[in-house]
Amino acid sequence: MNLHNYQHLNGISVDIIMPNYNKDKFIKDSINSVISQTYNNWNLIIIDDNSNDESKKIISSYENDKIKKIYLSKNKGVAFCRNLGVRLSKSQYVAFIDSDDYWSSNKLKEQISFMDKNNYDFTYTNYIPFILKNNNKILKKEIVLPEFFNYEQFLCNTSIIMSSVILRKSIIGLKKFPKVKICEDYSFKCKILKKGIIATKINQNLTFYQISKNSLQSNNFRNVYWVWHINKKYNRLTFFKNLKSLLFIIISSIKRYGIK
Repeated sequence: MNLHNYQHLNGISVDIIMPNYNKDKFIKDSINSVISQTYNNWNLIIIDDNSNDESKKIISSYENDKIKKIYLSKNKGVAFCRNLGVRLSKSQYVAFIDSDDYWSSNKLKEQISFMDKNNYDFTYTNYIPFILKNNNKILKKEIVLPEFFNYEQFLCNTSIIMSSVILRKSIIGLKKFPKVKICEDYSFKCKILKKGIIATKINQNLTFYQISKNSLQSNNFRNVYWVWHINKKYNRLTFFKNLKSLLFIIISSIKRYGIK
């Protein structure tokens, strides 16, 4: 990258939205992975969802003008936190990171450069999943995703994780994460893609993703109900199209992670 292009890129700002609820074991790694980015023009918006562990103490220990800290007095859920972060965002791009995930140090630089060069609105990355066992991170095999998704493809393969996503702010508009128990990010991505936006992958592994019991990618079959509910209420799918979506999502998830 020549000096002119680097200066141009550094003129592009990105707001990073990090919801948090009781993730005191992981949030330091998550915040530190943002602070250590080689790309400098970022702002981190941390919304603590009334945690009752050590999260607030950890968050408040960071003295950095680029970090905006919001402490909710009541637990509102991850959808509310992300929607609040989007509403507060004033940058050209919006990135998302969950407080138990973390990034490679060059994620923002590589991904924003990729988006700016190609005029992409919605991008994501490959990622390495990990689990926590006896307080140790066990890294799994890299998950290599398809090169792109349109709406119809995403209905059958939900492998884009939220912590890898960067969006051009202008495409979000009034779209919100719905207040559902889990899988709210699935619905949000569907809303974006349904408008004809194509999600495009930068073919690098830039994200480390914790497989948790509430994630759609965990292949926990209790999530089937919520996907069905979202497909019916928000995506307005017919019975048979909904059934097809569920079956393909389950199959693609088993291929990635195996049966749990």
